[in-house]
Amino acid sequence: MKGGRLRIRGGGSDYIIISAALLLVIFGLVMIASASSHLGQKLFHDSYYYLKHQLLYGFLVGLAGLVIASNIHYRAFEKIAAIILLLALLLLLLTFTRYGVAAGGAARWLKLGPVTFQPSELLKPALIIYLAAWLGKSEDRRRDLAKGFAPFIIVLGITMFMLLKQPATSTAAILAMIALIMYFISGARFTYILAVILLALITISIVIYYTPYRLERIKTFLNPEQDPQKSGYQITQAKIAIGSGKLLGVGYGQSTSKISILPEPLHDSIFAVIAEETGFVGAATLILLILILVLRMLVLANRSHDQFGQLLLVGFASLIALQSFVNIGAISGLLPLTGTPLPFISYGGTALAVFMTIAGIANNVAKYS
Repeated sequence: MKGGRLRIRGGGSDYIIISAALLLVIFGLVMIASASSHLGQKLFHDSYYYLKHQLLYGFLVGLAGLVIASNIHYRAFEKIAAIILLLALLLLLLTFTRYGVAAGGAARWLKLGPVTFQPSELLKPALIIYLAAWLGKSEDRRRDLAKGFAPFIIVLGITMFMLLKQPATSTAAILAMIALIMYFISGARFTYILAVILLALITISIVIYYTPYRLERIKTFLNPEQDPQKSGYQITQAKIAIGSGKLLGVGYGQSTSKISILPEPLHDSIFAVIAEETGFVGAATLILLILILVLRMLVLANRSHDQFGQLLLVGFASLIALQSFVNIGAISGLLPLTGTPLPFISYGGTALAVFMTIAGIANNVAKYS
């Protein structure tokens, strides 16, 4: 303590977080090069078109985000948490205007000048940062009905409504679960937790029931063999691809399912391509790297003496774990199909840049908290 100010000394980088994140990124780039080769050649006469795009708009931006976030004290985000969330919600709102770009029946992309990106991906860390800052400031926000539970429900409700409107149901569900986990870890009353769970289940059930395509996905999940050529086609082909990989896979670049058979081989189906080409060994290695990254964040959260830093790490670990579980579970037939990308792996510049930046923030928390 000097001059009334506490000097906080940071340690070195957490090499487990950095190494696991970068290995996942490399794994993803290698698999995108394989999964996209046929499609790139067919559409753009360039087998490496998608890889180049991912490197330029995902990896390079994400690397800058990782380095910058690793060197900005994480407490700086606490001061501007509300601004970060409001900006993310504003960008999400713009997708419903003439700046929004619709694809596959959903307005999830935003085009501002030459830049096209996905605001819902930016919303993920924004909401986590806001909740970590908000819940960490006062016990009243965790225990009091008027000062804590009601504002929490309002912020979460607005966020969920905007995501469901896009529609981005899986993202809404994942963020709701993350918010619930952070609320629980912060020390909220158990009755509030139960109320949030009940409210979320009722809302999601109503939304699914009154939107035919969502209801169809549930029916397909329960019985994919009923219509294997239409609604059950993707999950049927994904299971065939995963099963054909066996122990060691058919060989890198040798997947046959990625060639006009398996829908979305670069996005939510990329795990099926990985399992087919690298087998059980490759798929297990990928899952192990994800587990190492998630568990390291949780271990550091447990050691943290700062609640903001602790909640940040819990939120980020929950995001990576839940999104990975939803993607792998859906394409393996354990969950309904959602269209959720696999963190660090699936094609998409915005998502890759966001997850690399998250790794940078987590690394900074490890340095200082």
